[in-house]
Amino acid sequence: MKACSLGSSIRVSALILCVALAGCATISDRGNRESDDPMEKLNRAVFDANTVLDDGFIKPLAETYRAIVPQFVRDRFRSVIDNLAEPRIFVNDLLQRRAAAAGITSARFFINTIVGLAGMFDLATQQGFAKQTGDFGQTLYTWGVEDGPYVVLLFFGPSNVRDAFGLGVDLFTTPPALVVSGHAAATTNFAVGTVDGIDLRSRNIETLDEIKASAIDYYAHMKSISRQYRQAQLREAGGQKNEPQELTDPGSSAEEPQKP
Repeated sequence: MKACSLGSSIRVSALILCVALAGCATISDRGNRESDDPMEKLNRAVFDANTVLDDGFIKPLAETYRAIVPQFVRDRFRSVIDNLAEPRIFVNDLLQRRAAAAGITSARFFINTIVGLAGMFDLATQQGFAKQTGDFGQTLYTWGVEDGPYVVLLFFGPSNVRDAFGLGVDLFTTPPALVVSGHAAATTNFAVGTVDGIDLRSRNIETLDEIKASAIDYYAHMKSISRQYRQAQLREAGGQKNEPQELTDPGSSAEEPQKP
């Protein structure tokens, strides 16, 4: 895929880390690892390759970016890139029959684009229009498509068959890809995706370091974190209330669940 640039890859992987801001406890997947991860040996090999890439290239690049680019400028980049994603979120909200979410997303886009200077300032959130979720993997979920086997994608990180397909659709339906075509589209997507990914990674440096240091089984820990994050998004897409769940650290010998 032309749109599958390194920058976009970093972006998707970095998004998985955001759930860790709520804490490092994760949903237990004890008892169903074999059935829900039939390709575990291959997945672990890909996960290890992604970890080596992150340690040797992505993390140092993110650290340099954070050290050189002032916080104010980084926040403007973040706002513009988030604003570019709003049309795609809007379409997926409609496809998911979430009229209220689509209305909020539409309002966000127009407020931030017009009043917020092409999205440089997120004034919509200040006005009470919270950012919504909306991707094609979610849409497929609301249409009844099953997850499929758990997979770890090279560069992109934890996923499953349904969401991997949805990711491909999302990469080809971002505004830069729709406005321009050919080499210009690939170049634009690469530039936007690279800044997006590096910025997100820079915002999660300490968080991921803490996860690595505390995890008994880093692979299992990240699998549970990514699933917790994704299940919250899917419940939102399905109009379900996100309720607290019993959490535990995968690989721990303790049998008693930890309360969040």
